[in-house]
Amino acid sequence: MKLTLRVWRQKNADADGAMSTYEVDKISSDMSFLEMLDTLNEELILRGEDPVAFDHDCREGICGACSLVINGDAHGPERTTTCQLHMRSFKDGDTIDVEPWRAAAFPVVKDLVVDRSAFDRIIQAGGYITAPTGAAPEAHATPVPKPDADLAFEHAECIGCGACVAACPNGAAMLFTSAKVNHLNVLPQGAPERETRVLDMVEQMDAEGFGGCTLTGECATACPKGIPLVSITSMNREWLRATRKVAKK
Repeated sequence: MKLTLRVWRQKNADADGAMSTYEVDKISSDMSFLEMLDTLNEELILRGEDPVAFDHDCREGICGACSLVINGDAHGPERTTTCQLHMRSFKDGDTIDVEPWRAAAFPVVKDLVVDRSAFDRIIQAGGYITAPTGAAPEAHATPVPKPDADLAFEHAECIGCGACVAACPNGAAMLFTSAKVNHLNVLPQGAPERETRVLDMVEQMDAEGFGGCTLTGECATACPKGIPLVSITSMNREWLRATRKVAKK
């Protein structure tokens, strides 16, 4: 395939950015989207130009590092991660716009790379459990009902890619935060911090400058791991429960 790429280029966080146009040829439909960008960068390097900076790591849809808005959609036209998106989703002669995540809480570092450390700080605020040190306990020492285990696993699938934020018209991080809260709150191991976890993580989320949630549902639609929208309402219920419990003390 021969493709026209319109790529966001920005030298650093303080510089103004703009779209730059590139032509790439002989792109196989079996390539991943990131391999196509690798091909572009090889050509840019051979021409003595600065390659396009973009995030990537495992390239297996696990780490959540790849983070691109492709033709206006977080991760592109398929419900998957950018690294698992293949060029067969496009056709010869297409023009493809490639941009970074767009959110006030995700400032651009360079080109397509954004700073997602806001997610790390939300996790640090409460995404942990109290555990005794020493030898590991027996695997079945704390029984967990299967419905609870299934629910915890469903939320634990969140890879923190930020597609939910990029897709949300308000730039909200509610789906990410709710996944992390519900993952631990539903387990007996997470019970000691059940109230403080949701209060602290939501407080940190608001402090990071993410937008407010209006339940438009774009976050769940864009999520490559299928975190359900009901996760947000579950966290809201947890937050109200914790607020009332704290108020009674």
